Amino acid sequence: MLRIDRRQANEMREVFLQRRFQIHPAGSAIIEVGKTKVICSATVEDKVPHFLKGTGSGWLTAEYSLLPGSSAVRVPRERMKPSGRTAEIQRLIGRALRAVTDLNVIGERTITIDCDVIQADGGTRTASITGAFIALVEACETFYEVGKVFPVRDFVAAISAGISADGEKILDLCYDEDSNAVADCNVVMTGSGELVEVQITGEKNTFTRNDLNEILDLAENGISQLIDLQKDALGRELVWRVGRVD
Repeated sequence: MLRIDRRQANEMREVFLQRRFQIHPAGSAIIEVGKTKVICSATVEDKVPHFLKGTGSGWLTAEYSLLPGSSAVRVPRERMKPSGRTAEIQRLIGRALRAVTDLNVIGERTITIDCDVIQADGGTRTASITGAFIALVEACETFYEVGKVFPVRDFVAAISAGISADGEKILDLCYDEDSNAVADCNVVMTGSGELVEVQITGEKNTFTRNDLNEILDLAENGISQLIDLQKDALGRELVWRVGRVD
């Protein structure tokens, strides 16, 4: 059965991933997943939060924003405290990238990841993680010393999967599919196949353990494809840095 945009159940939307999208940040990328578009940047500062001062360890944090004009109804700017949804996504992006980053190797620096959604059609948090990884690698290259351990130990990417209103297991949900899904799942996974996070909710019904296994299998296949795209985007210049220990 073909989906809303005529994809097969196990088919991702078309993905475009470009590094060096901005000239000022230490690292940047734009990612397009179907109609969803996110600008990701990484800034490096020679300071750390007070609880890390003198420890030799660095820190990585993330901010996320849906910009006005990114959806059919204008999203107001969050000028003061971020909403609960925004705070949750920011923490998810930070956890996902810290999972593959050696903070001790960074030294007493803070890397801030900014993910700004300029167009939303489902999967903004997963696209943010996948694109932000490119910005992170670029940023780490700016202070990496040849012959030493590279701070980024492995690849990491994320994708959604779920159960459609028709009961079919589907990969990479667009907004309309997400809005009507029986179950919706976001999966974050490393290049070595280890899970960082699985967020799944039965939106309109319960689901079985077998359902979950099938959803994870779909997501694993999709993430493998995304990591191949990340490698292509980094190119020969940077792809070999990831996981380098000498």
